[in-house]
Amino acid sequence: MTTSLTLVNSQGQLESYRLQGVPTVAQPLQPFNRIAYSAAHVVADARAPADPWLTAAVDWDATLAYRHHLWSLGLGVAEAMDTAQRGMGLDWAASRELIQRTLQAARTVPGARVASGCGTDHLDLTSVKTLDDVIRAYDEQIEAIESMGGQLIIMASRALVKVARSPSDYEKVYDHILSQVRAPVILHWLGDMFDPQLSGYWGDRDLDKAMATALDVIRAHASKVDGIKISLLDKDREIAMRRQLPKGVRMYTGDDFNYAELIAGDMQGTEEVHHHSDALLGIFDAIAPAASAALSALAQGHTEQFHAILAPTVPLSRLIFQAPTRFYKTGVVFMAWLNGHQSHFVMVGGQQSARSLPHLCEIFRLADQANLLHQPDLATQRMRHLLSTYGVL
Repeated sequence: MTTSLTLVNSQGQLESYRLQGVPTVAQPLQPFNRIAYSAAHVVADARAPADPWLTAAVDWDATLAYRHHLWSLGLGVAEAMDTAQRGMGLDWAASRELIQRTLQAARTVPGARVASGCGTDHLDLTSVKTLDDVIRAYDEQIEAIESMGGQLIIMASRALVKVARSPSDYEKVYDHILSQVRAPVILHWLGDMFDPQLSGYWGDRDLDKAMATALDVIRAHASKVDGIKISLLDKDREIAMRRQLPKGVRMYTGDDFNYAELIAGDMQGTEEVHHHSDALLGIFDAIAPAASAALSALAQGHTEQFHAILAPTVPLSRLIFQAPTRFYKTGVVFMAWLNGHQSHFVMVGGQQSARSLPHLCEIFRLADQANLLHQPDLATQRMRHLLSTYGVL
């Protein structure tokens, strides 16, 4: 029997909605012909007697269970990134424990892939005065993660933005990092739509000039760079940059608006250029079964099926990541709650309040239309419960 319920539209008015989706069933083919990481969220401990705006309380069992879910679908886990509210509710102490627990769990799963965020977020920005302060902070987190056996994702640094005065300052810091890491790392260029404090990264607000600096750093240390993830929500700039990457250095798309076409790629240009992007995406947390099914199809050469699966997810992703983009984590956790991966819709830092009820209702609609409500009856029950807490009976 088709289920219907009353939702709130973008004008705040009530309207009836009838579910229509058919849940995606993922049967991952290993290996994919793309490397695909999901930047995974953390599940808050809703019962913790801590002030949620001040202290991150994590439900470790539910958090690790979600990582097992992602691995079961053939996806890697990009750990302790901005999707996990890193620097936006989750501090370095909690992030370090998260990384340690995830790496331990991954050892029990054949083929499980993990890469872990490394930054400078334990610094008090008011006390950061020099580039050496930034370098020491990176060194501390590098040592911590490498000692656990983890691969590094070198995250963008708010502290570096504060003290850097030119592109050469960025080159100095990254030259130090890449000269002493034990194994190839993933660099992360996070745009200011995700974190306003990162405006002007790589030493210039002109993105073409910033890209040139990033490419210079990569070329100087190509053997120490597995790839770069760029999160600028600009597909043309991503394509332009991936065509200039050295051989063997991957482009990991962080474009939550245009991921399907960037992963599928193209064959323009010579054999020497990179024709596709791999993936390191926050949206893969919310659409994991569809991402897995699509990547399986792509690996078998079924490009049309790949696009058919992912096309309905793109409107959902664009909604979840709409401005203010940094609030996208709310939509990701909302999807996990609707699909039964956690028992509550509570977030670290109280971020469940960052999006409006009409926004959440539209996520529900688009998730259904993208075949991403995997237990429709449960999702509907939970949606009705949420509506009732907002006074919609």
